[in-house]
Amino acid sequence: MEPYTPGEQPRDRRYIKLNTNESPYPPSPKVLEAIRQAANADLRLYPDPTCLALRTAIAERYGLPGADWVFVGNGSDEILAFAFAAFFGPREAAAGAKSTAQEAKEAAEQTALQTAAGNPDTRPLLFPDITYSFYPVYAELWNIPFRTIPVHDHFEISVEDYKQPACGVVLANPNAPTGIGLARESLIKLIDWHREAGNVVLVDEAYVDFGGESLADQVQRYNNLLVVHTLSKSRSLAGLRVGYALGHPDLIEGLRRIKDSFNSYTLDRLALAGAQAAIEDREYYDAMAARIVATRERSRAELEALGFEVLPSAANFIFIRHPARRGAELFQALRNRGILVRHWNKGRIYDYLRVSIGTDEEMDTLIRICREII
Repeated sequence: MEPYTPGEQPRDRRYIKLNTNESPYPPSPKVLEAIRQAANADLRLYPDPTCLALRTAIAERYGLPGADWVFVGNGSDEILAFAFAAFFGPREAAAGAKSTAQEAKEAAEQTALQTAAGNPDTRPLLFPDITYSFYPVYAELWNIPFRTIPVHDHFEISVEDYKQPACGVVLANPNAPTGIGLARESLIKLIDWHREAGNVVLVDEAYVDFGGESLADQVQRYNNLLVVHTLSKSRSLAGLRVGYALGHPDLIEGLRRIKDSFNSYTLDRLALAGAQAAIEDREYYDAMAARIVATRERSRAELEALGFEVLPSAANFIFIRHPARRGAELFQALRNRGILVRHWNKGRIYDYLRVSIGTDEEMDTLIRICREII
């Protein structure tokens, strides 16, 4: 296996940290107070394994009938891992080693026949070739056959490419690391198409609060839609590790069965208290998201004036490149000057950098140093 590589958390010096899409602003004061109140003698007791109060607050936030439409976990990454196991595999056809060459040959022939016949056990999971790099890790972890669908020339995803035999679809909207959003209506048509085949469509909306089009209001309409959110980005709680999923109670029950096969107590008492306060303080977080979007758009215009190509973003980051500098070179030049951004040493995105949106002062420093480098 090749594990996921998280963004750098430096210890050697102080940096302007624009590499892991954390919020530049602190959590709501109400969140901090809720955590202080929860830090009491009850920490000797296990937390509520059903997370009922938090799930109820989330259901109310999205107008869902009840807590049985909501699942919560230790960050959205954990929920994604559970979802891959629950809805996409592992496939029985891929399980079990063959002891002889003849048996292996016969198994391969049988698999080919099943594939040609559209056997669900041999249909792949679909997701883009340029997207959140944890998706192929999860697929390999659970032994799920998968196929990556190439994004188009300007990194756009066409949902029409995903209307093909599959065991499910996973799409990040907005996509990572590009930040490009998908149109709501096109996604709805894709979900409807896969409903006929009995496939789950998982939409990872980690960055949706910064300008994306959410499908949270569609989970009651489509029983094959699972929408996943995190509190790490727009709720300024990357250090608390809380995520949640919205979906039909049957899907939520599937996630619960996987969770309870690993660890029933995924969220601690402090996380439960802080997360509930964050969900309930919409006014504070809506203001913070709007502030980040305004900084993003101003920074985009100033970087374009320096000759950068900046992809359209509906997230709290931008994906950029400069025709006069290779990606690795620009990454190192920024790092040497005390600014951390994210670079991937692979394929079509080699010359691009992903830049998280910081405070106005941090982005001004980034732009000034980019001007000096260029």
